[in-house]
Amino acid sequence: MSRLNLYDRVAEETAGVVIRRYSTSFGLASRLLAPRVRQHVENVYALVRVADEIVDGGVTDAGLDTAAAGRYLDELEADTEQAMQHGYSANLIVHAFARTAREVGFGTELTRPFFHSMRMDLTDTEHDAASFDTYVYGSAEVVGLMCLRAFLQDAPTDEAQNDRMVRGARALGAAFQKVNFLRDLAADFETLGRSYFPGIRVDSFTEEEKHRLLDDIDHDLSVSAAVIPELPASSRKAVALAQGLFFELSRRLRTTPASQLVQARVRVPDPVKARIALAVLAGRIPQPRRTAVPAEVTA
Repeated sequence: MSRLNLYDRVAEETAGVVIRRYSTSFGLASRLLAPRVRQHVENVYALVRVADEIVDGGVTDAGLDTAAAGRYLDELEADTEQAMQHGYSANLIVHAFARTAREVGFGTELTRPFFHSMRMDLTDTEHDAASFDTYVYGSAEVVGLMCLRAFLQDAPTDEAQNDRMVRGARALGAAFQKVNFLRDLAADFETLGRSYFPGIRVDSFTEEEKHRLLDDIDHDLSVSAAVIPELPASSRKAVALAQGLFFELSRRLRTTPASQLVQARVRVPDPVKARIALAVLAGRIPQPRRTAVPAEVTA
């Protein structure tokens, strides 16, 4: 094995650790991907997670200020672009990400919107409709598009099918982000000083506002669910499981009173995750349901 091949392997093993330590839901879903597709998704997730840590407090927890966080983010983006161009980085996470970008065929058309949204977290504490759409596209929809490139690498599609897949990937990324905004409503405001949803105030959050936001989320999830049957077998069940977990989160958020939602974090219990996983393995694609369930929350 050459030195570069060994370095490639270590970089990708490092990326795999990140998703397993930071996200139980995505980590669980990624296990259903074909091995090489799973590695690409882990490589993408790892870089996204590192950037999130820079803007969500990792740098300031180390005793540095927001300006320093901005410099670290700039350096990460510059390193990422250089690695995508040349195929090497001294940063293991960046190196793994660049391997995926070069292999599946995406570049700065997706990474620049992502880093732009990350910078917004350093400066913008509230959003209007336009800035919210820009933020969600860069922080989440492009990540879905990166993963889609990995899903379709060995599965050519015609133009119409590709357009449907792109809409589905963007919708699923948007839904994931909006669900996380909603379940972290209080923490984002109180800890990070951010209010993502335009016009929503934590101190006066209402049931009507909650259901309006969830109607939008469920629409996104329905758009993405419609294209799951068209995905290659190497990724179909994994995407269906991720979709199912977020359908379940949406359902539990809907049954959690708005007053409680701004005080505690809703989660899907592990036995329910296992049930959804078994259903997906049996070939069932989760669909939205609005039956009442007792919500499980964590402070």
